[in-house]
Amino acid sequence: MKIEIRGAEKLSFREKQVVTLKEMGVSAAEIGKRLHISANTVATLYNRARAKGYETVIVIPGDVLELSAMDEEEDHEC
Repeated sequence: MKIEIRGAEKLSFREKQVVTLKEMGVSAAEIGKRLHISANTVATLYNRARAKGYETVIVIPGDVLELSAMDEEEDHEC
């Protein structure tokens, strides 16, 4: 799985770090520990990033969802 942050050029380096970890499901407390900042700072950075209007896209290859195999099976059924 890959995470793409559209509009990342609007975000500071720290905001990108926080957004990436949040989108991966990491808690604010854990992000704070990893980045050596408080959970309140994590919340502030995340809210600032959201206000700047970034968009997160999760890219999942079709083979992970076994969708490629479905296409091949349909081709053989014809």
